[in-house]
Amino acid sequence: MSVVKIITLVGESPISWEEAAKNVIAEAQKTLRGITRIGITEFDIRMKDEAVDVYRVRAEVSFRVER
Repeated sequence: MSVVKIITLVGESPISWEEAAKNVIAEAQKTLRGITRIGITEFDIRMKDEAVDVYRVRAEVSFRVER
């Protein structure tokens, strides 16, 4: 029987939401093993001086708990 833990990560990119999602994946893979799913739950933009500063995605990362 496996147990899955879900954590929330926020990725950012000055280029696009797609790039922000790729950043979440890349960073999660550096420290987590057994990733089974990454679901994007929210998209938003941080503004600065009335222009887009950063694209952001909130992601739920699921991975198996190791014993």
